[in-house]
Amino acid sequence: MPKVKKKTLNLRGNVLDLTTPVVMGILNINADSFYAGSRILSVDQAVERAGIMLSEGASLLDIGGYSTRPGAADISEAEETNRILPIIEALIHHFPDVWISVDTFRSAVARQAVEAGAVLINDVSGGTLDPQMFETVARLGVPYVLMHMRGTPQTMMTQHTVYNNLVPDVLFELQQQLATLRALGQKDVLIDPGFGFAKTPQQNFQLLNQLEAFQMFDAPVLVGLSRKSTIWRTLNIQPEDALNGTTVLNTLALTKGADILRVHDVREAMEAITLVTNCQPA
Repeated sequence: MPKVKKKTLNLRGNVLDLTTPVVMGILNINADSFYAGSRILSVDQAVERAGIMLSEGASLLDIGGYSTRPGAADISEAEETNRILPIIEALIHHFPDVWISVDTFRSAVARQAVEAGAVLINDVSGGTLDPQMFETVARLGVPYVLMHMRGTPQTMMTQHTVYNNLVPDVLFELQQQLATLRALGQKDVLIDPGFGFAKTPQQNFQLLNQLEAFQMFDAPVLVGLSRKSTIWRTLNIQPEDALNGTTVLNTLALTKGADILRVHDVREAMEAITLVTNCQPA
């Protein structure tokens, strides 16, 4: 019989049910993210944006202090930490029940974020940029997003987009990392195919077309397509105009098994989930 995919996450003793897909709202604490509308430059701004996202139905908020757009500038570990820790503390103060994810590939940042109250680590590198990351998250006992990427944000689009066979190659590389995580005792893992990371626009479309292949893992699937260049370059528009395209691709992802949509625009993603869910047989 086919494997039944895991449909819950343990968030520090609280259960997040993924029987119906959920939304993760993006909070970029930097001035360098590819979508200008997502940039947050103060604690007050973060609290305001978080309040809106939570009121619109976000189950998780994903805080990132390091821009991972193609070619983004590197920043120090100390600067990344200084950007996100005050935001975590402020959000927990204003929204005591909030579930915070931290978008980082650095184990030391992950550890400090969890100590400050984060309940999930979202690692765009899938453990390839910090050899201590897997041991750290396994020890912390929080869910971990294992994303597929090759290289670094500075090199991923210039040196790492050649594959022998895209989807099998991505699946194999994720499987290798997942096996290492499982051997360390990591229980809750989410799989992210890594749209836009070491993949051309055409490769992203191919990946989305075959998203069902990621059901092979006993893990929820997280999809991050929001306003990415695959949308706006294909449509010859700007990220600011890519909301409609985002909704189209998110809808396709939902029909192909996505469990979490990571987005800038929560209300529209929640509407997509509601409509797709109502189209499915009871």
